[in-house]
Amino acid sequence: MNTLIRPIFIFFFCVVASTAFGQETIIKGKVTDANSGDPIPFVNVLFKGTNIGTTTDFDGNYLLKTNSPNDTLLASYIGYKPRTKVITKGISQTVNFQLEEEVTNLQEVVVLAGENPAFEVLRKVVRNKKNNDKRRLTAYEYDTYTKIEVDVDNMSEKFRERRLIQKITQVLDSVERIAGEDGKPILPIFITESVSKLYYRDNPNSKFEKILHSKINGLGVEDGTTVTQLVGSSFQEYNFYQNWLNIVEKEFVSPIADGWRLYYDYDLVDSLFVGEHYCYRLDFFPRSPQDLAFTGSMWITRDGYALKQIDVNIGKGANLNFIEKIRIQQELEPTADGAWLPVKNRVLIDVSELTSNSAGMLAKFYTSNKNFVVNKPYDVAFYERPIQLDERARLNQNDETVWDTLRHEPLSETERNVYKMIDTLRNIPVIRTYTDIIKIAVDGYFGIGKKIEIGPYPDLISYNNIEGVRVMPGFRTTYAFSKKWTFGGQVGYGFIDEKYKYSVYAKQVLSTRRWTTWSIRSRSDLGRLGFDDEAVGGNALLLASQRWGFFRRGFYFDETRVDFQRELFKGFNQRIAVRYASFDPAFNFGYYENPEDIVNSPIGSMYTTSEVILESRYARDEVFLQDDNQRLSLGTIRWPVLTLRYTRGIKNFAGSDFDYNKLRFSFEKGTRLGILGTGKLRATAEYVFEPLPYTLLGLHLGNQTPIFTPLTFNLMDYGEFVSDRYVTAQYNHHFEGLLLNRMPLLRKLKWRFVGTANMVYGSMSQESQNLIVQNTDPSNEILPPGQLSLRKPYVELGYGIENIFKFFRIDFIHRLSYLDGPEVRKFGVFGTVQLTL
Repeated sequence: MNTLIRPIFIFFFCVVASTAFGQETIIKGKVTDANSGDPIPFVNVLFKGTNIGTTTDFDGNYLLKTNSPNDTLLASYIGYKPRTKVITKGISQTVNFQLEEEVTNLQEVVVLAGENPAFEVLRKVVRNKKNNDKRRLTAYEYDTYTKIEVDVDNMSEKFRERRLIQKITQVLDSVERIAGEDGKPILPIFITESVSKLYYRDNPNSKFEKILHSKINGLGVEDGTTVTQLVGSSFQEYNFYQNWLNIVEKEFVSPIADGWRLYYDYDLVDSLFVGEHYCYRLDFFPRSPQDLAFTGSMWITRDGYALKQIDVNIGKGANLNFIEKIRIQQELEPTADGAWLPVKNRVLIDVSELTSNSAGMLAKFYTSNKNFVVNKPYDVAFYERPIQLDERARLNQNDETVWDTLRHEPLSETERNVYKMIDTLRNIPVIRTYTDIIKIAVDGYFGIGKKIEIGPYPDLISYNNIEGVRVMPGFRTTYAFSKKWTFGGQVGYGFIDEKYKYSVYAKQVLSTRRWTTWSIRSRSDLGRLGFDDEAVGGNALLLASQRWGFFRRGFYFDETRVDFQRELFKGFNQRIAVRYASFDPAFNFGYYENPEDIVNSPIGSMYTTSEVILESRYARDEVFLQDDNQRLSLGTIRWPVLTLRYTRGIKNFAGSDFDYNKLRFSFEKGTRLGILGTGKLRATAEYVFEPLPYTLLGLHLGNQTPIFTPLTFNLMDYGEFVSDRYVTAQYNHHFEGLLLNRMPLLRKLKWRFVGTANMVYGSMSQESQNLIVQNTDPSNEILPPGQLSLRKPYVELGYGIENIFKFFRIDFIHRLSYLDGPEVRKFGVFGTVQLTL
């Protein structure tokens, strides 16, 4: 080679080589779950065999720049199979990962000589809780964006071969494309977004969420007013600084609970910067796989020992039904006061398939919070309604231009396709048919058009010894008929007694701000003495079941009732009612109309009553979902429900036969005892001031069916005991696997132990006893009631197993007092079907 050319060639080669080797490699991408399609935060993405790497943010995104990479990129995270991809050096490129879950046994924590170094971190976390917990703030508020998606997943080949699924094959083809190159196909059925303002204040503890905008698209969702309130951020909030977190109505122990060492093993894995905060990463695992505890990782700041971010899982080993997995991810930031508030939350609930031929379901929740304001509380009256839907909330729900400005982050292309797919599904005729069938099964009514519904189907047909076969169809109006008025009615006929029955009602909502309604109801029907349909409330199956079987003390009645109720202030409701009723027994019944002269007293059997009822009800932290013409209670959180009722019977008003006064007080409270489970206590006390026929006194609610119900005394017959002064207490406790989880041969069955205790302490005054006709003629068969003694309460104790094959509960009840008599049931076995998680 020419001596002049050689140096030029060498110089040119070095320049090219140095340019090539010095070219920066820029890689960006997203890491998602192959099953759910959700982004995975906190994933380690690095060049294989090097320390050059980064971690994905809360939305699964990463960005990596380097001048000296190798050609293999590795993505790895606890609970997932690691994944590698080949990259091209020296250019900018996008590399996405879809990671599959790895089914492994819980990691074994090996502690060498000396104390586990994670323990000191945990002790400091607990000591600093009072400084970092958001509950220390006197008030806070922020803007929040919520997104919820529900999908069908785990669609097996047999599931796809079903006739219904074959009819939507075209949609399923689109699902394959949405899943991505490595993802599993999912079928979206519901997606919603909402933008709201959330306010909280302490002392008194109050929360208020105002939903400003909402966008709903899903199968079977029409009006969506109630759904919009259910999907607000108020129901997607979890605070790990609490010792126990209530998730799907179960109590889970936090990994930073005060008693953390009793429930978890820990491993101090790493220390690293997360944003601007230097953090310790701790992995944790439940000591017992069946316990309601988490597996996961958390990042604790070195400065202040605050929870910076956390990623927890509840696996199929936990004592839960129908749940494959629950995953919660949370990222927090400090406020000006020092307490930390969540800025992003992601929750995934994976519902397992019920059979090998069915599919599963995914529910995905995401919230983003910003614009925090702390320690500036409003007046208490500001928080009166826990959830309020702005009148304009759904005005712009289909305007994508508006929603692009409202979202905290833009929708991904996959999420935009979800909206299109749901619109396609809703227009398939067979989907509309199946949606209607499901609504009938859940609601009990079948829609005829949009304004009228037929039902309820549990009342359609029944059989008992007095009526024989009984049919009773009915109807009710919907919100489309009127947003203020509701009308309904039923007409029935018994083929043995050959009597018609009916029930008609009307209800008007006068105010939704301070919930105010009035209603009128008139009915003529057959009742069962000892069964109070008002006491069992909305238990439709129990109401329908009491129409069946043998009526020992049946009676016909006509009733007209007018009710007015108003919420005077948050949690306090006042009700006024006027009630007229007649009583016509279908059994031999009599009372002395003049007990002072029994020999000459006429004996009455039929009578009428006219009553005025005043009722005050206080439930301090009760949460309601409020629609245009109805309100649904979700129960209270910490405080009991207290009810005081006064009843005044007025003689000679509308033909009434009696003058009397009654006073009743009731108490109801749920209990959450952490590892000991949950329970519910109901207590009632009543005093009747004047002597009355026993059919107007306190008839303790018995149960002559084989179906267990916590509302009744299960070994007491209908109308067996009557009192005019009494106190009752009923307690039902769910141990949630506390005992059976510790038994090696039983814990795989996931059975749960339950216990019950029922008591009545009361009596009947001598004056009321004097009204009872003595049965001197055996052929008359007048049935006097049993009487309790103040010296001896009626007591039932029970124990049982629930969650048998996930659906069944069996209770064994012992009656401990009032055991005399040949027909007394001293012991009983009761069963029921229940759907619990």
